[in-house]
Amino acid sequence: MNDQKNMLLAIVLSMAILFIWDFFFAPKTNLENTNIENADITSKEIINEEVIKPTLPAQNLQKIIDRKDIIENEERIKIKTESLSGSFSLRGLRLDDLTLVKYRKTTLESSDEIILLSPRSTKKPYFAEIGWLSSDSSVLTPNSKTIWSQENNSQILTEENDIKLFWDNGQGLIFKRKISLDKNYMFKIDDEVINNTNNTVALYPYGSITRISTPDILGFFILHEGPLGVFDDTLREFDYSDLREKQLEQVISRGGWSGFTDKYWLTALVADQDKEIETSLRHVFNGNDLYQVDFRTINPNIISPGDTSKANTFFFAGAKEVKLLDGYSENYGISRFDLAIDFGWFYFLTKPLFYSLIWLKDQLGNFGLSILALTVFLRLLLYPLADKQFKAMTKLKKLQPEMKALQERYSDDRTKLNQELMSLYKKEKANPAAGCLPILVQIPIFFALYKVLFVTIEMRHAPFYGWINDMSAKDPTSIFNIFGLLPYEVPSFLILGAWPIIMGITMWLQMKLNPAPTDPLQAKIMSFLPIIFTVMLASFPAGLVIYWAWSNALGILQQWAIMRKAGVKA
Repeated sequence: MNDQKNMLLAIVLSMAILFIWDFFFAPKTNLENTNIENADITSKEIINEEVIKPTLPAQNLQKIIDRKDIIENEERIKIKTESLSGSFSLRGLRLDDLTLVKYRKTTLESSDEIILLSPRSTKKPYFAEIGWLSSDSSVLTPNSKTIWSQENNSQILTEENDIKLFWDNGQGLIFKRKISLDKNYMFKIDDEVINNTNNTVALYPYGSITRISTPDILGFFILHEGPLGVFDDTLREFDYSDLREKQLEQVISRGGWSGFTDKYWLTALVADQDKEIETSLRHVFNGNDLYQVDFRTINPNIISPGDTSKANTFFFAGAKEVKLLDGYSENYGISRFDLAIDFGWFYFLTKPLFYSLIWLKDQLGNFGLSILALTVFLRLLLYPLADKQFKAMTKLKKLQPEMKALQERYSDDRTKLNQELMSLYKKEKANPAAGCLPILVQIPIFFALYKVLFVTIEMRHAPFYGWINDMSAKDPTSIFNIFGLLPYEVPSFLILGAWPIIMGITMWLQMKLNPAPTDPLQAKIMSFLPIIFTVMLASFPAGLVIYWAWSNALGILQQWAIMRKAGVKA
């Protein structure tokens, strides 16, 4: 087997794994849809229970109303912490106005802050509701039109200041609610129902997140954006397109969480982790796409006359910061909350790499420097394999004159050429495949680092030196306007930045240190690889391209040293 065939196979396999592996082997499950009718609902002895679900809000097909006008024309409680700003209306208590004050749309300080939640009737409504359901239509429960009253007169929800509200349904049921918020993105909703009637009442705690209109998503298979949840400790992800086709997905689990994920942002409902719940993921179209993720407990809270019943729900709305999600998972017992970040199939590598980069960044003060330092560490860790690879390539380089002579002698007899080459390899104890295994071993590390740079918000807008202001985005410069020296903008498909070119040069130099292919066609294909990779990586996160270029440079130094020691000319 020819040595360059092995090398070419390794490179092709590397890229195949990089772009396809995560798509086919992502941690999804084969949970079957479960009908609520199979659940054991003991409340049938008390009241004629029917299968009830959180309702889908009516879609507004009228003229879009400006967000500011809606907020100013309603009686609202303000929300203000170091991480969030916004409000919610006393009508319905929908959480529908939320801005992430720590994050902006671009790297410019003047850029707009990220708006996460928006009221109904705006351009892209996105909101959450939490409450109670009853299968008895004669029992009035709070809904989106209910006007709540305050127990305290506070007009602002902060980390130190809770909001307490109540509503009397006029039938003997009093609904109370306390809304709390930490300094980050977690709301806690404490609900209480006091039964002053003469009848036993059965109520179901529920929560829903509604998103009207399909959001703009990246559309790249390496990242999931859309509905998702963890059910019985198992992650399950749903595509918007699949939900549009199926209209409804249902899952029954004990506890868990569910919601919507974007690349960097998350909304999630966390029910009582000790109760069985039914989660529904729904889509309807009535002039616009409406997606809803909601839950309700399978068994109702049975409230006897004179008794009180409680329900607690957490609602997360904010940035997917890894340490923060890990903290919530540990402190609140939320199962696998960190899986809201799409770490992918190489989770066991991706997360340690992330924490390594965070630690190095704290020591060095820059994520770019931490990537360079981590690359050195990984090179040292993989040194035995790389050393074996480079020694094998050096031995083949040393045999290059004899290989070339054989090629000229048997240019018309490919079978004889391969036989003579194999005899030469055997005689000189050279293994042309020895350089392939180290490359394959490095694939998971490369892919894991790619995931870290691509999906973690900690890398978003993280600057390097020079012209790189965001290592999670592609190099913004282009050779087609001489890296900004010429006064015109370059179309996005022609952006070929300085760092991808540097990476291509290092790749070309490293290939020059390797033995040339004996087959002319293979030699021609291999000569184009640096150009192909340069163009392909132009759209990759700049941090990853910097890593690859730096790793190539370290490899060149290592290979040059080995060749010099062996007395082989570069």
